[in-house]
Amino acid sequence: MTYRPTVRGRRLARELRKLREDQGLTLQEVADRLNWSRATVSRLETSQTRPRPGDIADILDLYGVTSPARDALITLARQAGQRGWWTAYQDVFAGSYVALEDEASHIRTWDPQLIHGLLQTEQYSRTVITAGRLLPGQEDIERRIAARKIRQALLDRTNAPMLHVIFDEAVLHRHIGGPAVMRSQLSALLSAANRPSVTIQILPYAAEAHAGLDGRFTILSYPDPADPDIAYVEGTMGDVYLESAEAIAKHRDRFSRIEEAALSPEDSAHLIAEAARSSP
Repeated sequence: MTYRPTVRGRRLARELRKLREDQGLTLQEVADRLNWSRATVSRLETSQTRPRPGDIADILDLYGVTSPARDALITLARQAGQRGWWTAYQDVFAGSYVALEDEASHIRTWDPQLIHGLLQTEQYSRTVITAGRLLPGQEDIERRIAARKIRQALLDRTNAPMLHVIFDEAVLHRHIGGPAVMRSQLSALLSAANRPSVTIQILPYAAEAHAGLDGRFTILSYPDPADPDIAYVEGTMGDVYLESAEAIAKHRDRFSRIEEAALSPEDSAHLIAEAARSSP
């Protein structure tokens, strides 16, 4: 089963890499001393393999890490190795995004083409999945619908993340699934906007050229300061996860510029309501 690193898994990987560098050791030197392969050490430091507490204990002993730091990192390894609900849908979720989204405290996303997956109605989702995924059969479609419903439960938690979504105005007028499905989706969008944890804005056609022309992206933020923001860019040829301070700063700036050009949440709600009324 493919390992999907969680936020804790990424944090552990960063700590292991830092500890090795503090010791002045190379990947090969660590591998030789533990009688491991160089690839094993590298995969632990890049969150490409599920960390086993026993292996983490061995590497911490090599680095001379003592308690309480040692105990904290072994606990982190146990937490990182725990399987979330998404592991039952490995065939649906190809990357790590859902595992990272599940732990976020703040989600900021720019969506120029479609309603965000966390806010889609079932019929809207069904149309998007059917048209965009080119799946072989109805069973595959239903499985993706079921996975999306579980994912959307994130917004119903008592500690639900703050969700700030900005859509292009075109999203309101692209009749995914036909007029009836779209009216229902726009109504659901208005209801979602009334949640205290959800902010929805629309970038109007009048904005013309803007900072979001390069396409959709998401910024995930976390409650623990030890976990840096992650910028996620989805593409047909694969997903990209950006964690460098420079890349994150650039995406925060892009989002801020799009937010400034967008309508206020109140005016956005009026535009969504108008689009629902004018839908044939």
